[in-house]
Amino acid sequence: MKLTTCIIDDDMVSQFATRYCIQQSHGDFEIITCSSGEEGLKTCLSFVDERDKLPDIIFLDLIMDGMNGWDFLENLQNLFKEHSLPSVYVLSAFTNSRDRAIAKDHQLIAGYVDKPLSRSYLQKILKEEEKKRTVS
Repeated sequence: MKLTTCIIDDDMVSQFATRYCIQQSHGDFEIITCSSGEEGLKTCLSFVDERDKLPDIIFLDLIMDGMNGWDFLENLQNLFKEHSLPSVYVLSAFTNSRDRAIAKDHQLIAGYVDKPLSRSYLQKILKEEEKKRTVS
């Protein structure tokens, strides 16, 4: 089953590294990259319009110009109440203990990942997604 993965990060190097890690996993993915929270929301809106669903997994940077990751999450939750929400994994280059604590308790966040995304952590994510899909 093809998983749709959306990378929302304003750092092109991080986008590339995350995309590369996903591509190297040999899974069946459709990978979309967005350079801002606003672009990420537009992508989600077009997915719902065209496919009647959201991406399966979102890798989200918290620190971005314009709409940051926290604002993106709030908008995602408010705009798509009627849809099954994606698994969101925060990608961070900083070890901000406050952000980690908030992320741990946030209902939309499935995990907090230090940049760059590692193959071992991606495999863990894929196992969780597989479990989630067999239960659904």
